Amino acid sequence: MAEPEADAVRARLEKYVGQPMGPASVAPDPVNVPMIRHWVAALDDRNPVYLDEAFARTTRHGGIVAPPAMLQTWGMPNPKLEGIAERGGSPVESTHDNVVRALDAEGFTGTLATNSELEFVRYLRPGDRLHVNSELESISSRKTTGLGRGYFVTWVTTYRDEAGEVVGRQRFRIFKFDPRTIDLSRLKAAR
Repeated sequence: MAEPEADAVRARLEKYVGQPMGPASVAPDPVNVPMIRHWVAALDDRNPVYLDEAFARTTRHGGIVAPPAMLQTWGMPNPKLEGIAERGGSPVESTHDNVVRALDAEGFTGTLATNSELEFVRYLRPGDRLHVNSELESISSRKTTGLGRGYFVTWVTTYRDEAGEVVGRQRFRIFKFDPRTIDLSRLKAAR
């Protein structure tokens, strides 16, 4: 049986596992009813616990709560649109040394979000202001997919309230790939 090929890139990435993806942040706005209203209108979510204060008081929540799926929304920074394409879609500039920047430097500049898992510890209420930190959980060995060669990168973002209590988590995975390794003949055959 052949020994697995040594992967110097993957070996250099190991130092990032368990490290912050960037500095911790505080949500730009507290949880608020106007944003909840826009969210439920866009998704046609008619659960009255999100907007009807009188009804919400009669429920186990005792008042209005935000839809759980909004968790990530509250921690998103205000985007700087200028240069967003050059940043691979990142809403803000980052100078923090992390695995995504390291992979970009190695030529793995393509990014594909592959999956997201959310865990809700408690419902959020208007006025909650979230504190957010993300930590690299894992990096796969080098994989070859239809997009070419690259690495699956997974990080966990933890959301806390102002008292420091965890209110939720998000496990987010991307595939960072080298666009120069895309097999164009496979793409043409798929048409």
